[in-house]
Amino acid sequence: MSDLKKEIFAKVEEYFKENKATPGNKVTVGFPCFDHNEVNQALDSLLDVWISQGPKVKKFEEQFSNYVGMPHGIACNSGSSANLLALTALIQAGRISPGDEVIVPAATFTTVISPILQVGLVPVFVDVEMETYNICPKAIERAITDKTKLIMIVHSLGCSADMEGIMSVSEKHDIPVLEDCCEAHGSSYKGKMVGSFGVLSAWSFFVAHNMTTGEGGMVLTDDDELEDILRSIREFGRLKKYEPGKPRFYYNDGHLKDYDERYVFTNIGYNLRMTDIAASLGIEQLKKLDSLNTIRAVHAVDYIHGLIDYENKFIKLPTIPKGTEHTFYGFPILIREDAPFTRKELVNALESNGIETRAFMGGDLSVQPAYRDTECRTHEKMPNTVALRDRAFFIGCHPYLTRDHIDEVVATFKQFFSNYEC
Repeated sequence: MSDLKKEIFAKVEEYFKENKATPGNKVTVGFPCFDHNEVNQALDSLLDVWISQGPKVKKFEEQFSNYVGMPHGIACNSGSSANLLALTALIQAGRISPGDEVIVPAATFTTVISPILQVGLVPVFVDVEMETYNICPKAIERAITDKTKLIMIVHSLGCSADMEGIMSVSEKHDIPVLEDCCEAHGSSYKGKMVGSFGVLSAWSFFVAHNMTTGEGGMVLTDDDELEDILRSIREFGRLKKYEPGKPRFYYNDGHLKDYDERYVFTNIGYNLRMTDIAASLGIEQLKKLDSLNTIRAVHAVDYIHGLIDYENKFIKLPTIPKGTEHTFYGFPILIREDAPFTRKELVNALESNGIETRAFMGGDLSVQPAYRDTECRTHEKMPNTVALRDRAFFIGCHPYLTRDHIDEVVATFKQFFSNYEC
């Protein structure tokens, strides 16, 4: 490293020591938790003129896939792109076909459903479990038809789905599983990382998530064929199996003769690449992920301890299922059906005191305007999904919240509840 680089990096470190970014008095739902390490990694890429996909993307792919326990990582520009890549790869590999059905939870985010429709598949919505707010294995099995070719699960807000039950259904019916882990970095089920159960898993590194690259995503797989297809379609559909030792312009197939192998396209693809600048952030964020998740878990426990007296009166608090590592992307709260107030009244009181709230993702995606006139199908009534749609929300528990923030949140809830206590 040059002396000039060292001087620049030292100045950045000095700046962050004096000017750490914080959410201030506001209790934000999410916040980018980074420091001089991420900035200096990104500066290093800029100074070396690596501003598109390069060596740091490869390094980040290797490190993150090793962390989760999957052989292959294919970085991209967002979590929704990761889902799009995963589904497209399955189609191009001949594992599924347009018109096939994909079983999905109804209570999730739009980037789960839109890519399914975009590649010509049919989402089949099923209900979630109330313990975890994740897709119900029994509901999955009831929804299976001859057209069912994929089960797509989501580990909501950092809580692992029931992977034992889901994989049992998958193996019984020989239907592959795609895991959406966009909210669950570092979460695990019975000692095994989420994202390592299915044939594919999709990840997001959005700014508010447990680790961030600003924008970014990744697909993980243990399937060599799918890896080749994923790398190709991520980058225009390029030929990816270069033959080492051969001189340039070696490609021949009967139509193209002595053609530049870098301009041979074997798949219909996209441009969904991650930049080295984004990967720079990811490399440093991954080093901190476990410690950042520990802080999230501590904040969640503090919320639970502070609000437990209202569990059977007004609200349902989240649980941590036995054998799981819950990483609390957010802290969900469900208002009891017999509560003497509405969700709107409670969240407005919180927001007026500087406490941000969000609805439980799309609530029930089957009734969202974008999907009402599509081929989406609902298998049966979904009472738990409806409950989340109508009465659930979540608040922040990210690592840059302080003890004072947590105390303020609890005090605000208590003040609101006091208006309804006898």
